[in-house]
Amino acid sequence: MSHWRLPLLSLCLCLSLGLAPSLAMAYEDDIEVNYADPFYNEITEGETTEPTPAPAPCRAPDMTKWDKMFAMLENSQMRENMLLQYADDIIKVEMDSLRQEVLRFVAQHGGSCGAAVEVAERKLSLQLDSRFKEVLNGVRPCEDTNVKCGGLELESVLQQLLSTAQAQASRLVKLESSCFSEQLSKTGFQHKEQEVASQESHLEAALLALQQSRAELEEVLSSVKQRYLPAGCDLALLFPMRSRRIYTSVVPETSLSLSSFTACLWVKPNGVSNKTVLLSYGNRQNPYEIQLLLSDDAAQFTVGGEAHLVEASGVLDPRGTPQWMHLCGAWSSDQGMASLWLNGEKVAISPGVAEGHVIPPGGSLLLGQERNGCCGQEIPGFEQGFDHKLAFAGKMTGVNIWDRVLSEEEVRLLGQQGGQSCGHRGSVVAWGLTEMVPHAGAQFIH
Repeated sequence: MSHWRLPLLSLCLCLSLGLAPSLAMAYEDDIEVNYADPFYNEITEGETTEPTPAPAPCRAPDMTKWDKMFAMLENSQMRENMLLQYADDIIKVEMDSLRQEVLRFVAQHGGSCGAAVEVAERKLSLQLDSRFKEVLNGVRPCEDTNVKCGGLELESVLQQLLSTAQAQASRLVKLESSCFSEQLSKTGFQHKEQEVASQESHLEAALLALQQSRAELEEVLSSVKQRYLPAGCDLALLFPMRSRRIYTSVVPETSLSLSSFTACLWVKPNGVSNKTVLLSYGNRQNPYEIQLLLSDDAAQFTVGGEAHLVEASGVLDPRGTPQWMHLCGAWSSDQGMASLWLNGEKVAISPGVAEGHVIPPGGSLLLGQERNGCCGQEIPGFEQGFDHKLAFAGKMTGVNIWDRVLSEEEVRLLGQQGGQSCGHRGSVVAWGLTEMVPHAGAQFIH
C-alpha cells in the first residue's frame, strides 16, 4: 500500500507548484490600492489652531489658612527661641562679669571692710535687742501671772521672738567675722570663692529670718491693739454709738436691798460728753440710787440721788486716744463713807453721803443708760425715757457688784490690767454669770 501512495503525493505537489503563479496573478488584478485618502490630522491652509500650553511640571498645591497659620507659628517660635538664647547669653556674660568684680573687690578690701561690717552688725544687734525689750515691756499684759489676754500668750510669743532675734544677730556676727577676718590668699582663690558664695547665702537666710521675725512681731502687736481686753477678760459689751435705744439691762439673781456695796467695771469710751452714764440703778421714786458717770475730764459717783455726788476732776484726757480704765465706786451706810477709784488708785473720798440710807429693791439696773423718771407706765424697755446725750459709746467688761466695801488691796488688784478682775466675780452681779440682755445695737464681742 505504501508503493502506490508515493506517486500520488508527487502528483499533488507538482500541481500545487504550477497553480501558485496563476493564483497570484488573479489576486493582483482584483486588489486596488488607493493612496489618495486624506489624513484627519493634516493641517490645511486657512485653518489655525491655538497651541495648548503644557502644564507646569512642579506646581505646588494652594495652602489653606491653617497651613499659613502653622507656618507663621513656626516662624515666630523660631524667632522667640533665638531671642531667648541671645538674652540668656547676655545675662550669663553680665552675671559672670559682675561676679568677677565682686570677687576682686572682696579680695582687695576684705580685710578693711570686715571690721566696719562687724561693728555695724554689733550695733544693729544691740538696737534690735533694745527695741524688742521695749516692745516686750510695753505690751506685756500679764507681768506676774501666766494668763491669756485676747486669746494670745503675748509674753511667751514676744520672749520667743526676742530669743530668735538674738540668735540670728549672733549668727550674723559669726558669719561676717569668719567671712572678712581672714585675707583671701592667691593660692586658695578658688576655694575662697566658694566659701564667700556660701557665706553670702547664709547671710541672706539670716536676713530673711530677721525680716520674718519682724513681720510676726508686727502681726502680734496689731492683733493686740485690735483684740486686747484687760485683766484676763475674754468677753466685752460693745455699744457702737450713742442712742436712746442702745443699752444693756442687768438681771441680778439677788435683790439689791443694800446698806453697803462696791461696784466696779472696765470701760473704754469712744468719747465722753457732759454726762455719760456707765452704770445706773433706780426705781420710779428715785432713778438715781446708784450711778457711775463720766463727765468731760472727770469721773463721778452718786448714791441715793444726784445731790450725793463724789467727783474726781482732771483724771481723764477727753482728747486722748481711747484707753481701758477701771472704775470702782464704794459706799457704806455707816457714816455715809463713799470713795471713787480709778485704775486701782483712790481718786476721791467723801463722808456723809446718804448716811443711814438703804438701797431699795425692785429697781432697774442698766449699763450705758439711766432711767431718768419720765417713763410713766411704760416700764418694759422704757425707751421713751432715754436721752441719747447720756448714752455711752465704747466697750465695757468686768462688771461686778459686791454687797460689801472691798479693801484697798482688793480694789488695787482689780485695777491692774494684768490681774484677774474678770475672774474675781461679785456677790450681787457677777460678770459672765449674771444675765445681761443687750438691746438694739449693743452686743457681746470676744
